[in-house]
Amino acid sequence: MSFISAHVLDAVDGVPARAIQVSLSDGEGQLIAEAVTNADGRVADLGPDHLESGEYAVTFATAPYFAARDRQTFFPRVTVHFAVADGERHYHVPLLLSAFSYTTYRGS
Repeated sequence: MSFISAHVLDAVDGVPARAIQVSLSDGEGQLIAEAVTNADGRVADLGPDHLESGEYAVTFATAPYFAARDRQTFFPRVTVHFAVADGERHYHVPLLLSAFSYTTYRGS
């Protein structure tokens, strides 16, 4: 299992948000990994099996998802910044998404 995973749900339609490009970068903005959400809106393997402690970001490219549904969005991308601590085994970054709002939290 990857150290980082993600999940996107379309909160308006109540369905998984598939085919969203997701990227992981370090605190300096250097790209570490990229993936695309599957039919269940999930990315199980986003990056290596371990990350050093520090700051990272997961970015969800949401504009193409909404454009494919002929919807405008206020958020062309959503970036979630978070800190990795020593001793942790896994981080899951869920995103509840609509065209004009989003919610995220540390998942399990």
